[in-house]
Amino acid sequence: MYLKKIAGPRAVTLPDGKTMTHGDLPPADTRRWVASRKAAVVRAVIAGLISRDTAKSKYGLSEDEFCEWEHAVRDHGEAALRTTALQKYRQP
Repeated sequence: MYLKKIAGPRAVTLPDGKTMTHGDLPPADTRRWVASRKAAVVRAVIAGLISRDTAKSKYGLSEDEFCEWEHAVRDHGEAALRTTALQKYRQP
């Protein structure tokens, strides 16, 4: 079996005990960003699976957009990433 060379760890253990690998990340050409895909990218960056810059370049995200995702997950959990819930979790 051939393993593709990648920068960084192949797998990380999340705080809840689950293991996350590069296979758990959404594809680079993702167009429809649902809450679970956004959360997967944020969890991968927080756990150190991929770097913040790698995530932004791979998925075409701006710094502001990624920061919003990160703050939403940290402050309110994955549910805050749903587009229908933006007003509920947005700070005045």
